[in-house]
Amino acid sequence: MSLTTRLLDLLAGGVQSNPDGGFWMPEAASTGAPAVDNLFHFILWLSVFFFALIVGLMVLFVVRYRRRAGREEPEPSPNHNVALEVTWTVIPLLLVFVIFVWGFKVFLDLNTPPANSYEVLVTGQKWKWLFTYPNGHVDENLHVPIDTPIRLVMTSEDVIHSFYVPAFRIKRDVVPGRYAKAWFRATKVGEYQVFCAEYCGTGHSDMGTHVVVHEPGGFERWMTEVADFLNKLPPAEAGERLFKARGCAQCHTVDGGASVGPTLKGVFGHAVTLADGKSVTADEDYVRESILEPQAKVVAGFQPVMPTYKGKLKDQEITAIAEYMKTLK
Repeated sequence: MSLTTRLLDLLAGGVQSNPDGGFWMPEAASTGAPAVDNLFHFILWLSVFFFALIVGLMVLFVVRYRRRAGREEPEPSPNHNVALEVTWTVIPLLLVFVIFVWGFKVFLDLNTPPANSYEVLVTGQKWKWLFTYPNGHVDENLHVPIDTPIRLVMTSEDVIHSFYVPAFRIKRDVVPGRYAKAWFRATKVGEYQVFCAEYCGTGHSDMGTHVVVHEPGGFERWMTEVADFLNKLPPAEAGERLFKARGCAQCHTVDGGASVGPTLKGVFGHAVTLADGKSVTADEDYVRESILEPQAKVVAGFQPVMPTYKGKLKDQEITAIAEYMKTLK
């Protein structure tokens, strides 16, 4: 048994990472979660031990050496003790060294993915996570097979976001113009919440999604099913699916309500007033231009904040979105 494990058992009373969660931590569902939990419990109970020791001795000394009637002068006491001073210097030093070595090892393990990891590209944008798979499929949820190392390569389209999965004990800031990387190996089938842990604007609290961990063989079946949905679904249904998956619904409503961008209800086929005072008919060409060159014709009353989808949406996907807009009477 290692030194760190023995210290953990001693100070934490045998507390280990709870796969089903507990008072301090959520459910543990990755191979890296137990190491994080054990280090957390070690530092927690070590702090509790020294807090109780120091406060207990302080109370003892206050009571023992309090001022009493008939004892006006303090008792003589030693002003130097080499053994005591060495003891209270060496013990904390050793404990800090243990924490450093243990923590550094956990840090390296959490930041060194296996060579055979399955890579998924992650894009953060206001206010949506998008996951791009090696075959080009993009989804709003992260789907992964169980017991397979997953490497995430993450970037942001606009502001700083933070990819956080409590059950996996991973959190990485996602910065525009840079790539952040993280990895995990899921150990339990199910759905796990993903948060943005960095305040990124008014829709920050809505920037949530899920990691869906599939049973053996389930991920491959899911990928086969969704990879060709454009050819399996009617164009309008495929467009609605893309509208929700690609983050369009985060800024555009379909019920006439106000949002960051103009509502799409009843827009197609009608005149749209632009910021420069001109008017244009919202037809297929307008939809395509608005998706690929969103700053070209900005609707009056709205800010030019929409990112371009050039290189992200295929012509077939843009056509499907236009067909969906036709149904929003």
